[in-house]
Amino acid sequence: MRISFKLNGRDVTCEARDNISLLDLLRRELGVKSVKKGCDQGECGACTVLLDGSPVNSCLILAPKLEGREVTTVEGLQKDPIMRRLVDSFIEDGAIQCGFCTPGMLLSAYALLRDNQRPTIDEVKRAIVGNLCRCTGYVNIVKAILDASERIRDG
Repeated sequence: MRISFKLNGRDVTCEARDNISLLDLLRRELGVKSVKKGCDQGECGACTVLLDGSPVNSCLILAPKLEGREVTTVEGLQKDPIMRRLVDSFIEDGAIQCGFCTPGMLLSAYALLRDNQRPTIDEVKRAIVGNLCRCTGYVNIVKAILDASERIRDG
């Protein structure tokens, strides 16, 4: 099946089997390696991408459902000011250890801060509830997201 969609702001047209997930299409066919294959069951959030601006588990989306839609990964937000502040905060607050969950965590946090630049601690926790971190726990991750929100507000 031939599908066309936007990936990180660029038009993509490719062949995709009916049963291939967005995760496998991105990693195997399109070479997008920031999207991680964790549980492959929608439980861990390592494969989180933004689909039409909302965080989704890419392992649960079949590629044919992408027709005419927009997919964003961390590669597509490298120059975005919100993402830059998130990355800086994650580094400075020690919110990264092995890094496996980080791209998905950043995209969930990005979606939150894009829509709400003054989140409460509970809103931050809800935003990342679908992203599991097996290394750091969540204290530094939540702190980094709150720090990024301050940096965004401060300009």
